[in-house]
Amino acid sequence: MKLNMRDMPVTLRSPTAQDGASLHRLIRACPPLDENSLYCNLLQCTQFAATSVVAERAGELVAAVTGHLVPGREDTLFIWQVAVHESARGQGLAHRMLKHILARPDCAAVRFVETTVTASNRASWALFEALARGLDAALERTALFEQTTHFAGEHETEILARIGPFAAPGQQLRAMPPTDQSMETTV
Repeated sequence: MKLNMRDMPVTLRSPTAQDGASLHRLIRACPPLDENSLYCNLLQCTQFAATSVVAERAGELVAAVTGHLVPGREDTLFIWQVAVHESARGQGLAHRMLKHILARPDCAAVRFVETTVTASNRASWALFEALARGLDAALERTALFEQTTHFAGEHETEILARIGPFAAPGQQLRAMPPTDQSMETTV
């Protein structure tokens, strides 16, 4: 009997510098995500490792969520990108990864999640709407970077999605055990 890749366990963990090139390839394989430079992905895997997560299956990076605490507003986690390879889609992995980050000690003070999403990105809207429901929190939408004003007509308007306020992650996310940034979780 041949084992299906979808049946293999996925390990969630903080990224490391060794994941930078794999993260870069993963994002490239997940249009319409904007490709960042490899250097940017290396910074996400090191400087923002405590607020980012990667998912591995059979030694391959199949998903990642990158984010950071907003300077001056440490109660706000900004999610930069959510990338899930097509081979790992449809399993709720992105939602589990967001919960994984929120359950970390580094996010103990987080009461808001922010991200930007284009109006046409229905998958991202569904993800963040589900996260807001799971956190029993409001989701507000505000145009942040306008297509004509900020992108010179070359990119769709980025809408700021702000979820919160919500209770301490440990109270809302009881199904997810507390983790630290070095702990791995297999799902």
